[in-house]
Amino acid sequence: MESFELSDLIPGLPGEIGLECLTRLPYASHRVASWVCRCWHQLLESREFYHHRQHFGYTRKVACLVQALPRPQPQPEADGSKPSDSPSYAITVFDPIGGTWERLDPVPGYPGGLPLFCQVAGFEGGKLVVMGGWDPASYDPVTDVFLYDFASRRWRRCAPMPSKRSFFAIGSHAGRIYVAGGHDENKNALRTAWAYDAWRDEWTELPQMTRERDECEGIVVGGEFWVVSGYGTDSQGEFEVSAEAYAGGGWRLVEGVWEAGRCPRSSVGGFESDGRLVSWAESDSRVRVGPSGVAVGDMTLVTGSEYQGAAQGFYWRVRQSGKFERVSDVPDEFSGFVQSGCCVEI
Repeated sequence: MESFELSDLIPGLPGEIGLECLTRLPYASHRVASWVCRCWHQLLESREFYHHRQHFGYTRKVACLVQALPRPQPQPEADGSKPSDSPSYAITVFDPIGGTWERLDPVPGYPGGLPLFCQVAGFEGGKLVVMGGWDPASYDPVTDVFLYDFASRRWRRCAPMPSKRSFFAIGSHAGRIYVAGGHDENKNALRTAWAYDAWRDEWTELPQMTRERDECEGIVVGGEFWVVSGYGTDSQGEFEVSAEAYAGGGWRLVEGVWEAGRCPRSSVGGFESDGRLVSWAESDSRVRVGPSGVAVGDMTLVTGSEYQGAAQGFYWRVRQSGKFERVSDVPDEFSGFVQSGCCVEI
């Protein structure tokens, strides 16, 4: 904490004691505490303080879910036309330690919640990044990027994505967020990839993947960003068995890790002992439809339904045993379909 004058934190207390007092302050109180003085504001929202809290075990991991909002009773429009049937989505935050559920405010410019099919990723420092998707009114792809800081509990607009792309892979590792694949405005599948640094609010172009990969899925395994399956422009819907891994410098093509023809969107877990990737749709019959998994520490929050039209189920998958345990006491307003999600350490 060399960048801060600790003696100014709490008058009358040694700087080290003042720092320890603020380190133990629950994250939910950070927003109010940051209003006390400029010194506290700068400290509580700094990268150094986050890593200090993390080092001493005062951070916790939460699941951030892109979740459908409850649909209100449809009302006719003023001009007599039918209202839009498109669902609205928002960010739901589930804290497994406190057992609490909350819904974040809409991102700037989208009073209804979120761009449709946007992607999310957790970033160090207790930050959530939302990017891309479609404008809910026009269905046009957007390049918007938003960052939510759990310390200040505020959204801010960031540098936009370098180009419009839909249904791309995303993953976060070592202070960068990676995006790859998807398709452009003309439905052409993409090989291009970029990395985003949220601290600097900067984009960096990466080498291209070996293949086009539309509707691919991104995961981070063993320090590598994996882009799983997808299909090319001329083979729409024919999902591949291969994946590509990026660890800096270039891409490594790996064949035979995914089932041919199966869509990987939001349903890719870690690797099995035979070297194939887990599909949440095959892991338990209760989540075979619309599955989505978010790793939160040693457990994975898996959501989905048993059949089309069935109620959404919420389960913890224990890594060691592989068993599914139902999440108890999910409030009705947070029981909607989960499109995707990520983990954020706050």
